[in-house]
Amino acid sequence: MKITHVISGLTAGGAQAMLYKLLSQMDRTAFVSEVISLADVGPLDKKIRALGVPVRVLGMRAGVPNPLGVHRLTRWLRRDPPDLIQTWMYHADLIGGLAAKLAGGIPVAWNIRHSDLDANANKRSTYWTVKACAGLSRWLPTRIVCCAELARRVHTEFGYVGKKIVVIPNGFDLTDFRPDPAARLSVRHELEIPQEALIIGLVGRFHPQKDHRNFIDAAARLHSELPKIHFLLCGDDVTPENTELARWIAARGIGERCHLLGQRDDIPRINAALDVACSSSYTEGFSNSIGEAMACGVPCVVTDVGDSALIVGDTGRVVPAKNPRALADAWRELIKMCPEKRSLLGAAARRRIGERFSLRAIAQRYEELYEEIAAHAPNIITHTLSMDKAGRNGCIDESNNAR
Repeated sequence: MKITHVISGLTAGGAQAMLYKLLSQMDRTAFVSEVISLADVGPLDKKIRALGVPVRVLGMRAGVPNPLGVHRLTRWLRRDPPDLIQTWMYHADLIGGLAAKLAGGIPVAWNIRHSDLDANANKRSTYWTVKACAGLSRWLPTRIVCCAELARRVHTEFGYVGKKIVVIPNGFDLTDFRPDPAARLSVRHELEIPQEALIIGLVGRFHPQKDHRNFIDAAARLHSELPKIHFLLCGDDVTPENTELARWIAARGIGERCHLLGQRDDIPRINAALDVACSSSYTEGFSNSIGEAMACGVPCVVTDVGDSALIVGDTGRVVPAKNPRALADAWRELIKMCPEKRSLLGAAARRRIGERFSLRAIAQRYEELYEEIAAHAPNIITHTLSMDKAGRNGCIDESNNAR
């Protein structure tokens, strides 16, 4: 079965990370994959290609639905029709869904990664795209995948057809993300801090919804009581050159204890070095950063948004959003635990991820969904791979695929 994944863009983000992880786990004896990015390529482009999955780029302006883009995508799909299209994020849901209909009614599964539909919290173009998708959800998608239970409830209330929605959470690779005492030592050496120093970390891009201001305010509160604690932050635009973030840190007098590492390609190592991981967001769907830290055996303190409390369960602490006092209090509780008790909590966190959110189990749920859609699509023509293509893991020849 050939699956075409249509995504809004391949810059760093949770949807892009989950797409890559899914592609890495798909059963290649049963599924052939390709990726079409509407806007651009980014850090994941080479990683996806390294899996043997071709990537094409439509070249649209980010966040701007364009009829010409729909027309071009339709031509691509007619020229080499897949058995099923999986779209990722709102603009791709809309454009990919319309193109699939115009290309002959190819079955489509939408993928929703967001849970806050407040008009004031979203770009105007995004909000109106969501409105359009809600109305079109009756006839464009065959199924709608939500990454979180909260996302399902929010979108059903917003007008999406609830009976089409299935919740498939993010999955985590416990081989890549695992406890690593060597990482704990090497990260401290890199940061030039004492080996015994305790570190609280936040992994996430600089974005209003991630609420780095909440993290910094909580860090300042804890620092006034426990001045030897260090705070590690990494993600896109989380650097000393970010003047807004640097100003918050300087104003709170914690510059010597905050380490801004920017975008990293060694996130498993970073997570394994933490004593406590944090998500300070005021809105989330299903957080990758929480699950990755838990898989590394690190207890988490999270805000009660999206499915964060569901992910953590009783292996960490959950606090209200936008409440730095509560965040600092929860950090203090975990930091003041004896190391053995905190280690047991981290071990429980890793077990919870393995039991509920292992990557292979989540990939199998996507495969089952695709098979279900195919079984109810009478016009579907499953692609048969020739022997030479099968020998290349079912990869499509990229000679005509322009970046």
